[in-house]
Amino acid sequence: MRTRPLGTTGPQVSALGLGCMGMSALYGEADRAESVATIHAALEAGVTLLDTGDFYAMGHNEMLIGEALRAAPAALREQALTSVKFGALRDPDGGWSGYDGRPAAVRNFAAYSLQRLGVDHIDVYRIARLDPNVPIEETVGAIAELVEKGHVRHIGLSEVGADTIRRAAATAPISDLQIEYSLISRGIEDEVLPTTRELGIGITAYGVLSRGLISGHFTADRQLAPTDFRSMSPRFQGENLQHNLSLVEALRKIAEQKGVSVAQIAIAWVLSRGEDIVPLVGARTRERLTEALGALDVTLDDADLAAIAQAVPTDAAAGDRYPAAQMSHLGTDR
Repeated sequence: MRTRPLGTTGPQVSALGLGCMGMSALYGEADRAESVATIHAALEAGVTLLDTGDFYAMGHNEMLIGEALRAAPAALREQALTSVKFGALRDPDGGWSGYDGRPAAVRNFAAYSLQRLGVDHIDVYRIARLDPNVPIEETVGAIAELVEKGHVRHIGLSEVGADTIRRAAATAPISDLQIEYSLISRGIEDEVLPTTRELGIGITAYGVLSRGLISGHFTADRQLAPTDFRSMSPRFQGENLQHNLSLVEALRKIAEQKGVSVAQIAIAWVLSRGEDIVPLVGARTRERLTEALGALDVTLDDADLAAIAQAVPTDAAAGDRYPAAQMSHLGTDR
């Protein structure tokens, strides 16, 4: 598999990364055995970057990845790079209570992640959202101390704006920014992406299929469980959903002309945005993983990109990326 640099200070990683969150939380029931098999299939296909968060089902996702790594052949296990988000505070009922970026908390979160993953270091470590009560310099400085001690290899950021990126980069070398980026979530193009490129910081793009919305598999009559994030997401509600699915149908026509799936053309579009962008695919099954990997064989020429731009213009999506209460935690454009 082709590789891409994770910024000027980070490692070379596979052109696609695997986002493992959906294997544990927020998108309905998942099959544990299939999840482990999917992680193994990704590693066998040359995927090196495994992304998780210590708060995904309160540690479940990290333990799942740890289980998969222990069961993988040594050569595949050694190629795996872990990207971990921390800082989100949860309660026993699954509620969310803000973010903690204090240096003592950073060290505490890291200690538990190392244990759950069963590794001696985390390859990329980042706070999931900015803690409004703690300067980013303090949080990044604490991660830098973990780098010095060998517990972490590289420092990342997640969902922060241009000013915060600059302040963080002035504190310690930053490998990459993890942020939502897709055909229908393009807010980073105005200020964030120019800033990361100026500073030599890579992008790991999550939500490249907008939580399945632009995968070509989501239908208007699909019933979502109350615990499924999409049941509360503005883009999946009522008229918003109908409008957004009409964009998918316009994209489907282009995909069919190229003989590929909607998901593949949507992922290929993100891949086409630059060598400094690594899309994270949230495949929960080997079938969906195989489809996503097929995007690596899709070449989009100027005519394709023009057709896609006409079918799905910038700011074409209806509804915010998150419910209003969660939008307040984002340091970036919608």
